[in-house]
Formats: sequence, C-alpha cells, structure tokens
Amino acid sequence: MMISSQEQPLIQVLYDGSRSDLRDPARPRPVRVYRWEPDRTPSEPGPLVVLSHGTGGSGGALEWLVRPLLEAGLRVAALDHHGNNYVDGYEPEGFLNVWERPRDVTFVLDALARERPLGPVGVAGFSLGGYTAAALAGARVDPRLLTAVLTGAVPLPEVSEFPDVLQALRTKHPHQDLLQGALEAAAADHSDARVRAVFQVAPGIGALVTPESLATVRVPVEIRWGGADQVTPYEADTRPYLEHIPTASGRSAGPDVRHDDFFAPEPADPGARARVGAEAADFFRRHLV
Repeated sequence: MMISSQEQPLIQVLYDGSRSDLRDPARPRPVRVYRWEPDRTPSEPGPLVVLSHGTGGSGGALEWLVRPLLEAGLRVAALDHHGNNYVDGYEPEGFLNVWERPRDVTFVLDALARERPLGPVGVAGFSLGGYTAAALAGARVDPRLLTAVLTGAVPLPEVSEFPDVLQALRTKHPHQDLLQGALEAAAADHSDARVRAVFQVAPGIGALVTPESLATVRVPVEIRWGGADQVTPYEADTRPYLEHIPTASGRSAGPDVRHDDFFAPEPADPGARARVGAEAADFFRRHLV
C-alpha cells in the first residue's frame, strides 16, 4: 500500500547543533523529517503523531502507519535517525547509541513548535523505534547491561544490517573514556512531557531497559507484536514493556506474524500491517483527539 502523489510528504533535513554528525564531528547532527498533513487541517493545533523507524530503516518507508493516521485526521511526522537509516547509510553509533533516538524526536518537536503551536503529541515506533517511543515516556537503558554488551561480556544479538557493528565501534572509538560518556547518556532521562500517548510495534531492546524506569511511565501505551517474531521475540523484548509499564496493554498481531512482515515486500501475513496501522490510528484518535 503506497501513499498517493497527493499525499507525498514535505521532506526537510534539520540540524541539531548540540550534537555532532557521526561522520564529520565539525558539523551538526542531521535529522531528516518527513511531514504529512491530513486533508482537513484544523484551525487550532491538531494532534501530531511522530514515527520512529526500526533498525536500519527509514521514516519514509512507514506508509502502512502514515496512511491510517492521516485518514484519522492526524498530522504525521516521521524521522530518519542519523547513522541508522538506509537513506544515508550506517554508522556503528547509530545502531548502538540508541538513546540518541529519543533526543532526535525531542529536537524535531522543538523545531516544529517554533513554526506553530503543537497540539497533543503521540509517538509510534517499530522495532528499535518502539524503544524510542517508550524512552520518550520515561524508559531508560540499564547502564550495567549496556556495559556488558559493549565490552562483550554479554553477546550482542545479531544485527543483520550491520553484522560487525560492535567491532566497527571499537575500531572507530578505541578509547575507554568514550564508553563512560556513553553510559552516562544511556542512563539519562530522555522523556518528553509533551508526549501523551505511545504505540509500540514489535518493540526492541526490552531486555536492556530497566523495570524501574518502565514503572514510571504514566501515559497510555499500546503494544502489538508478532507471534512468530524471532528478531524481537515476545519474551525478551516485548514482555518487559507489557509487564512493567503500568499503563500498558496489548496483544499479538497474529500467531504467524514475523518481524519482517512489517516491511517485507512479500509478508507471511499480508494483512498484518493494515490491521496494526488501523489499531494505531484508533488508539491515537482516542487519546489525542
């Protein structure tokens, strides 16, 4: 399902001067933003849903979420997270410094708020984008577990888009002092009080997020996962969010739904994306409108 030519997004690249480009530290961090407006734009600030893509993906490839949100009358903005999107290419920090993702969303919200007042804000995310959405509501990475992963004490799950990502990070940043700085950033609070609702699809790194931080989440959270997902399996990645977030509810998108059914050209369950997209639109309509 593709978005029609009349619904093509406005695409902008914004630059965050508080952080550096991963390829050229002398330049600011780029954040590409795709923006859509519903057919009927309200005179007052309308609800906005920000979308965060999965590992190695792109905000421009989330048509299955964009279309039902637009049809529900919601404004939509999707991001390309620097170093972790296929449009610009990959950098190891883009895959491992996951806490930079919620900072991207906050940066974009600040930029949009300078243009016009923001209405109610929701965030939806797929895979690692699911973590991004939860982080904006209070989820924090456990620095002890992150240390174990980055030092090799705990094996890093396979990253098909960047198989040697950990070695690439060590080669690029051989000094241990960089690790300490990363751990401090990982443990920080990256929540944004403007976010009023969160929708997670096959969320990632649930095993690295602290239960204590999840218990602080107060906004409504809805979760969907695939029953046949081997990339972000329910027990390791989804269950921590569902069990420890007091406001969370959710259900399987289907027993045969795989992780790649949300982006593959030939999904095992062709209806999964449409079902979940419609459920996301209904969720945000109830909590933002």
